[in-house]
Amino acid sequence: MELQAEMPELVLASGSRVRAEMLRAAGLHLTVLPVEVDEAALKREARVAGCDGAAAALALASAKAAAASALQPEALVIGADQMLACEGAWFDKPGDTVGAAEQLRRLRGKSHDLFSAASCWQAGRPRWSGVERARLHMRRFSEAFLRDYLAREGPAVSGSVGAYHIEGPGVLLFSSVRGESSVIRGLPLLPLLGFLRRAGVLRT
Repeated sequence: MELQAEMPELVLASGSRVRAEMLRAAGLHLTVLPVEVDEAALKREARVAGCDGAAAALALASAKAAAASALQPEALVIGADQMLACEGAWFDKPGDTVGAAEQLRRLRGKSHDLFSAASCWQAGRPRWSGVERARLHMRRFSEAFLRDYLAREGPAVSGSVGAYHIEGPGVLLFSSVRGESSVIRGLPLLPLLGFLRRAGVLRT
């Protein structure tokens, strides 16, 4: 895929290395501009408003895109976020391996949903947003397996909601996975690329 010569600067309002890698692998040239938003407050507001995980992920992605667009109004900004929901509970990134172990025990033997959202803003205004869902069933692994898994992954588990990376040893946690791999990794990539084609950023 080739970029249009007249394309605006493309900015990713996320510090996620995985998201940047996915977009660059698709042929996009972008600048990474992580922004700070009060995610805890946004999630509380979403809960009070009765939002589900998909709507909460969209709210977070939009807030990040809006914040970065205010800093670079001429750029086309992509904000992104992901929510993990299981039996009505929302999960955050574990702070350490102890938190990761607790989280994995809560998910063990159950199905959970990953909602990956993206929101594109330019000149302080939203231009597009989308969210996709993946559904994963975590098998009933043993405590011995859990100890080995955490020892193998180390601190890396604390940087991922759900405490796993499906493209690595985390795949061993699951008995079934439904959904695009890009959604599981944190981005509704195919719908986003569709918008970028319509916006003239990518050739059709």
